[in-house]
Amino acid sequence: MTATTLFPDYRSPWETDEHGMLREQAARFFRTEAKPNQERWARQHQVDRDFWNKAGAAGLLCTGLPAEYGGGGGDFGHEAVVLQERALAGDTAFGLAVHSPIVAHYIYAYASGEQKKRWIPKLTSGEMVLAIAMTEPGTGSDLQAVRTTAVRDGDHYVINGSKTFISNATHCDLLVIVAKTDPKQGAKGISLIVAETTDLPGFERGRVLEKIGQHGQDTRELSFTNMRVPVANLLGGVEGQGFYQLMEQLPRERLSIAVEGVAATEAALLETIAYTKQRQAFGKPLIDFQNTQFELAACKAEVLAGKTLVDHCIQRYLDGTLDAATASIAKLWVTDKQVEIIDRCLQLFGGYGYMMEYPIAQMYAAARVQKIYGGTNEIMKVLIGRSL
Repeated sequence: MTATTLFPDYRSPWETDEHGMLREQAARFFRTEAKPNQERWARQHQVDRDFWNKAGAAGLLCTGLPAEYGGGGGDFGHEAVVLQERALAGDTAFGLAVHSPIVAHYIYAYASGEQKKRWIPKLTSGEMVLAIAMTEPGTGSDLQAVRTTAVRDGDHYVINGSKTFISNATHCDLLVIVAKTDPKQGAKGISLIVAETTDLPGFERGRVLEKIGQHGQDTRELSFTNMRVPVANLLGGVEGQGFYQLMEQLPRERLSIAVEGVAATEAALLETIAYTKQRQAFGKPLIDFQNTQFELAACKAEVLAGKTLVDHCIQRYLDGTLDAATASIAKLWVTDKQVEIIDRCLQLFGGYGYMMEYPIAQMYAAARVQKIYGGTNEIMKVLIGRSL
């Protein structure tokens, strides 16, 4: 059994005793319920549907949403500790990050009071699973170029289009769709519309996508053919606000990616330290070689730097002062380092590091997409550059 932290005396400055108790609960849950199922979930390309209900029953979903609407009543710190402990447990399958700290906040920020009261309790319990349909076959980080349309017809929108790379697409019951309500207006013509997907005519789940990593993460294509969604499900109640709503929420998404990224890097380093202590070469453990010590020492220093950067951003988010450029810095730096450090760790495993049965190989494959989703790291540099 590997250790659970590289820094037993380190405590995030924003972390309260309440956060600490949730951390212990999340650590027990993910190590017991998620870690043993990674290979099986990878084979079936999704977590078990009832795992969402188990996570809800354990109090790990929507922890940052207000209790008055059925959420956990906490703040982003509560969501951060759950994200961290999932990553530290070595889970690369459960789509928690999309559901709780990202898409649930679109519902909380922009849905009507009645919709919040109807949806949020089910999101918190795991009865409903969330996804967001942004990316299209020809559209990635350039969200203004989406081609999915939503044409009003009486009390409904008729939605046509297709989306790809959609996390939680198999299990989602509630889907936030990025669509053009006025294709002539560019960014000003984009709206966010929520579809309740159960038995919805015109809604189709496409092929499951074969990815480099995160094989247990539920990712597939979606398509909409004359799919009718009530006009009341327009987030914010006014057409053309979608692009601005996305821009408002994306810093939170990028911070969430950084939170999980640095925790996953720490998990990889812990796994590597444990391996090098027991693996023998030339009559002594790998950890006794100076090269091994130097590599691990350098990686440990950078993990601590990443933790302090992320903690700085979490505190700023809690204070209401996190700006888009700083969130982009966290996402850029952490994910670049995540890929680099896990690669260095894998090297110390030798040939075994290339075998998918080893957690380090799963972590290595899972890390690469971190530099792509949530806005590519090239886009992060553009956003940071604008702040100079």
